[in-house]
Amino acid sequence: MRLAFACAILLAATTAAGAAAQERPNRNDQAAAEAARGHREAVAADIESAWVRPPVDERTAVTRGEVAMRGQRIAYTATAGTLTIRDAEGKPTASVFYTAYTRDGAPRERRPVTFFYNGGPGSATVWLHMGSFAPVRVQTGEPVYVRPAPYGFGPNPDSLIDVTDMVFIDAIGAGWSRPLGDKTGHDFWGVDQDARAFAQAIERYVTINDRWNSPKFLFGESYGTLRNGVLARYLEDDGLSLNGIVFLSSILNYGVRQPGYDQDYLGLLPGYAATAWYHNHLPNRPDNLEAFLDEVRAFTAGPYAAALAKGSALPPQEARAIAEQMSRYIGLSPEFILRAKLRIDLHHFQTELLRDRRQVVGRLDSRYLLDPTDANADSPTDDPASTANTGAFLASFRDYARRTLGYRTDMEYRISARGGDFTWDWGHRPPGARGAFGGQTTPNTAVDLAWVMRTNPHLKALFLNGYYDLATPFFATEFDVSHMLLEPELQRNVGFKYYPSGHMIYMNPAMLSRMRDDLAAWYRETLSS
Repeated sequence: MRLAFACAILLAATTAAGAAAQERPNRNDQAAAEAARGHREAVAADIESAWVRPPVDERTAVTRGEVAMRGQRIAYTATAGTLTIRDAEGKPTASVFYTAYTRDGAPRERRPVTFFYNGGPGSATVWLHMGSFAPVRVQTGEPVYVRPAPYGFGPNPDSLIDVTDMVFIDAIGAGWSRPLGDKTGHDFWGVDQDARAFAQAIERYVTINDRWNSPKFLFGESYGTLRNGVLARYLEDDGLSLNGIVFLSSILNYGVRQPGYDQDYLGLLPGYAATAWYHNHLPNRPDNLEAFLDEVRAFTAGPYAAALAKGSALPPQEARAIAEQMSRYIGLSPEFILRAKLRIDLHHFQTELLRDRRQVVGRLDSRYLLDPTDANADSPTDDPASTANTGAFLASFRDYARRTLGYRTDMEYRISARGGDFTWDWGHRPPGARGAFGGQTTPNTAVDLAWVMRTNPHLKALFLNGYYDLATPFFATEFDVSHMLLEPELQRNVGFKYYPSGHMIYMNPAMLSRMRDDLAAWYRETLSS
């Protein structure tokens, strides 16, 4: 009996000891888990406190400056800041970065204000801001690669500050413009979505700066010209009627660039001719470029268009005659042109024109040259007109924004919204679209521009074109505008200017000065009428 009792006691003690031994590791595990959880929470708190977010509340940095130009010194105020746009319920959806220049002492009621933006789509407006008509600019020459830092940057004697106040706006996802809250870039990355955001930003700027009664203008470059038409329509719908719109290096119609359409070949041919003329790659090069291009225009709209319209029904002898005439105009052999069935793709022209010199011509500006790694390549590996200036513009803006404008943020200034999950919605609902089949799958916003010009018959439009721009060819712009089918009295509201330059006409100081004077005259004419 005593033996059994002793065994029971020993068993209980052994069991208790085992349980205690198990509890100690469990407690240790719990403590370790709690420590790990605390560490994660601390790290998350650190990340949260260091997370750089766009401001929901609008912020500004205001400075004063002065620029000497055209025999006068003009004092101005520079404002770098953000505009918060909201949905119909008032919820913030995006913070839009802008830089505004306003002339000091000018009455707002009669002082024009112009809203500038680049294209992309998805580009920051650093190019127009740092290169064109602001009171400061990057010093450039063309067609050459800009030397590395230190870059030339300073007052701009060709500014438009004597003519108009200027507001440079970055697209959402680019520059310092960002979505807010639960919105993402995809809520703004599309033809119509983008234009609606710009309309909201412009209306917000006009409201908080008491500019509703000021003359108002838009100034778009590249894809920004396609934006112009949709944006002008949205503004008109919202009760903001424009005085004028400037189109710099225009593309209004992406639809004709789809495979199977001949219109893109027609739009490019006069630009090819200008390029061959510039590089002295024509058998009998004429002295006068403008007269030569008038001849090429007539051929393109006449015999060349008629030949392409016949498709495979074009007789061989007629195809040969067209190819030989094309060869005289664009510097490629008749055999090469015939092998391409008279349809010369841009990348083929870029690599073929100067193949005998082992050089490739640029797309944005066909005067720029690239030495290819492979002289047999049928398409360029880069566009020398683009890479030649990127470093100078981006570095100059970052330095200027922080040190001169006094705008400080730890957010990255993005030259483009592209990259990562960037996709663009190319669908568009033009005026009068009805039902499921009323929209465009690829946009032609010349339709929108025509609607706005008929609605507001006082609206003026000015198209600025570079002869050596193969990205947005001047002849394609002429075609799109002529097919707006405006009445004769409205056609008088449309003007064209041409420059021996590429896509970014303002890169050449001489052309910038000439374009500035053309614009000043156009502003005066528009406002006086």
